[in-house]
Amino acid sequence: MSPQPASRPAVTSFITRAALHQAGLTRDGIDRALAAGTLIRLRRGRYVTADVHEEVIRAGTLGGRLDCLSLLRHLGVFVLATPPLHLQVDVGASRLPERPHGVVCHWRASEAPPDALLANRVEALAQAVKCQDPRAAIATLDSALHLGFIDEADLARVFARLPRRHQALRPLLDARSEAGSESLMRLVLRTLGCHLEVQVVIHGVGRVDFVVDGWLIIECDSTEFHSSWEARKKDRRRDLAAAALGYSTVRILAEDIFFHRDEVRTALQAVLDHGPRVSRRGRGRPPRPQQLLRS
Repeated sequence: MSPQPASRPAVTSFITRAALHQAGLTRDGIDRALAAGTLIRLRRGRYVTADVHEEVIRAGTLGGRLDCLSLLRHLGVFVLATPPLHLQVDVGASRLPERPHGVVCHWRASEAPPDALLANRVEALAQAVKCQDPRAAIATLDSALHLGFIDEADLARVFARLPRRHQALRPLLDARSEAGSESLMRLVLRTLGCHLEVQVVIHGVGRVDFVVDGWLIIECDSTEFHSSWEARKKDRRRDLAAAALGYSTVRILAEDIFFHRDEVRTALQAVLDHGPRVSRRGRGRPPRPQQLLRS
């Protein structure tokens, strides 16, 4: 199951005092709204309403825009680690408050509107690639493409902003990956020299994450989609249906893919070395699955 697509919300911007006056709020009205908590002051002359996300407010109070890993995570794009606050600050910005320890500041010119509190998404993705290791960066870009956060034209703009050393990542992207764990699992499998099929439909079983060498199903399980008893019952019935067709199924926890990659790779290499199960009736490999076609 795939996560919900990242939304494309209206640009979050601060409100100036002049704009509040034009909307009919007097000085006393602004003070009352601040006291009631329905209006929040970021910096002198800059305000937001109380429904703005806490991290966006933090970025605004520090004189920047939510950027990089923080922005992507805020908008639902996969980021491997929980990042500290990442800000984009315009070159030449002055009179900024002191930033707390751990806040990451990216100084650069931006295409974002002057009153925006969120960085430009193409700029943020390019910055996120530079702030992560290559595998995590690929998973983030896969997620951004899969969720519709960017399109192919945006992707070209992302890579146009990246140094030459990052260009090798582009051929490794695959928007079919529905979760970061699947992207990272795909990269592990690429190192094993196996034949790999992604997002495969098997009659009587359904869609599976990977089929390796025509006989091994690999599913990436996460708490988000596989923790309930109903979900686990469904998984077990699917595994039984696959076994009846001659497939073997390995389910790997997302957290192991994220944080124990070498152990996962070693275990999968051992599974592949054993080869496919051959039944007593002499049947060979299971029938070849149909590749899921996406429009």
